[in-house]
Amino acid sequence: MSDRLKEYNAYREKMNEKILEGNNKVLKRFFNLDTNTYLDGALDASVKEMLGLVASMVLRCDDCIRYHLQKCHEHGLSKEQLFEVFSVANIVGGSIVIPHTRRALEFWEELDK
Repeated sequence: MSDRLKEYNAYREKMNEKILEGNNKVLKRFFNLDTNTYLDGALDASVKEMLGLVASMVLRCDDCIRYHLQKCHEHGLSKEQLFEVFSVANIVGGSIVIPHTRRALEFWEELDK
């Protein structure tokens, strides 16, 4: 695992713990809702992660893109599938998504190491 990937995961975990320690009912429920949304259901968890990746790319949230890329990688998404996800995101979001596609591919390559 690359240093950048370790740093991203450690920061995310640390800050999520701090947020949850605030004991805010709304935030705790939102985190729970988010977790449960991506579980297997009528759609497989991997499909839901691909949907999350497309939405994150269209919304141009690099942290969200990294999160969903990591989950897609854990679900065994192939590079060919990844590029199809990228194509949907770029069609929906337009050319402004291209810089996020570049960073997403770079992060995916780190995951593959």
